Amino acid sequence: MRKKDCFYLGKIAKKFSFKGEVLIYLDTDEPEVYENMESVFVELNRNLVPFFIEKSQIHKGDFLRTKFEDIDNEQDADEVIGCEVYLPLSMLPKLEGNKFYYHEIEGFSVEDIRLGNIGKLIRVNESQIQPLFEIEFKDATILVPVIDNFIVEVNRKEKKLILNTPEGLVDLYIN
Repeated sequence: MRKKDCFYLGKIAKKFSFKGEVLIYLDTDEPEVYENMESVFVELNRNLVPFFIEKSQIHKGDFLRTKFEDIDNEQDADEVIGCEVYLPLSMLPKLEGNKFYYHEIEGFSVEDIRLGNIGKLIRVNESQIQPLFEIEFKDATILVPVIDNFIVEVNRKEKKLILNTPEGLVDLYIN
């Protein structure tokens, strides 16, 4: 499995018991969706390795208490502490309406209600505190904060993102 075909689910945060159980921090708004998984991919030495789950349950909200097959003691568990956990993109729950995953809107055309077509969405830049839409327009890259109030419509059928940006924001880049 390649990392580009997966999504980041979380990180193995710490040991839970002397029997090899670990706590996985789940980076999701709905941890209960992932409570009964059969397996996950754990990144070890830059490779995604499948780990099969014997049992798991939600622990204190954002953690998944997990017992992996073949991890039976603290020493085995130590080797996976701090490792990132991934799942195939096909396991993402479907979103509807104006909710979206960042990867699914890449390549969408972008329209602003006032200005019309303002380019193509290259990616969502998550390297800042506030995620930003990176929109390619002619020779410029337009940066628009990912804010719910700016998003009018996510049209998956037409691969179009319609925004209502504040006056002057996009103008900074195209004039």
